[in-house]
Amino acid sequence: MRLDWVPVSAAAFVTGVMALAFAALLAPEGSGAVDTLEMVQQQNGRWLVVAVIYFIAAVGLTLGLPSVTTLFDHRARILGLVSVLVLAMGFLGTAGYSMVMVFFRALAITGGINSDALERATEESGLVVFLLGWVASFVIGELLLALALLRSRAVPRWVPITLVAHVACVVAGNLLPGQVARASVMLLAVAFAGVAIQAVARDSAARRG
Repeated sequence: MRLDWVPVSAAAFVTGVMALAFAALLAPEGSGAVDTLEMVQQQNGRWLVVAVIYFIAAVGLTLGLPSVTTLFDHRARILGLVSVLVLAMGFLGTAGYSMVMVFFRALAITGGINSDALERATEESGLVVFLLGWVASFVIGELLLALALLRSRAVPRWVPITLVAHVACVVAGNLLPGQVARASVMLLAVAFAGVAIQAVARDSAARRG
């Protein structure tokens, strides 16, 4: 009996991106080190829930990547595989970010860190490089995926256009109102859902053919 793994992988992809969107919208937001520390101490349960959801998102998105590769034929196979690899780094970085959130929560609620130490920690080069690399992997991976999908013509054009729109919102995040910037993650959710739907439709058509 043949194992039809594409729908399972696609479902994991949708679950992952919906979890990512939910976590991004649910995450408390502070304007500085003092506000962030107070927020975590006062809402530590919510902070932990967001961290867990981010981890679930990372697992779901990573498991969903194999279904994305089925959309690329010879016209965009190399570019598509490169985009998947770059996105995988971004998804794994999300799991790392969730662990950082849990560790920071533990320090905050036990009094192991103060606002001055937090401000210095956020400026530490290793942490900055990790965070920038994580965001860059997401942004570059999205752009490469959008280009690969345009070349493959395996999905409607609105899917890669929506991915590019999300990247533009991320790049211009500081110029947008806070709520608008946070809500822009729904663009990613819609685009990735479109990718998953097309992957399942393509697989079903291939099995019928």
